[in-house]
Amino acid sequence: MSLYICVFKGDKEIEGVEVGLYADFNFLRDAVIATVEQGQAGSVCPVLVNHSDSDGEWSVSEAAALLSELKVIEAALSKQPPVEYNSPWKKEVAKTFGIKPKNLLDCFFDVDGEQLIARLRELADASIENKSPILFQ
Repeated sequence: MSLYICVFKGDKEIEGVEVGLYADFNFLRDAVIATVEQGQAGSVCPVLVNHSDSDGEWSVSEAAALLSELKVIEAALSKQPPVEYNSPWKKEVAKTFGIKPKNLLDCFFDVDGEQLIARLRELADASIENKSPILFQ
């Protein structure tokens, strides 16, 4: 089962990201806990780390906090070495789009091969701009 995170304004979808499997989102959060939070889950990035990925939403105010967290995450992950992909689909997407991770940040991308942190930042921006929550589906 895959995780889709999106922003709607009324009935119109403004922005959406197909993250991959739920395990892929957890793989990102585990990397954040290990590198950014030194094993203390939610101590630096509570919006990203503490939210259930199975349903619900990030409110507009949480989206603003998420933007700050994503800057910290991006800086930290870009200084770490890359790791093996955690999903077979990632190997296929990387091959298709020529993705060759230079650091840990590059190991996280969506099903279209776009960097996941950048896509989450776009979702947070859309949420704030449209005054609409980020929905987990």
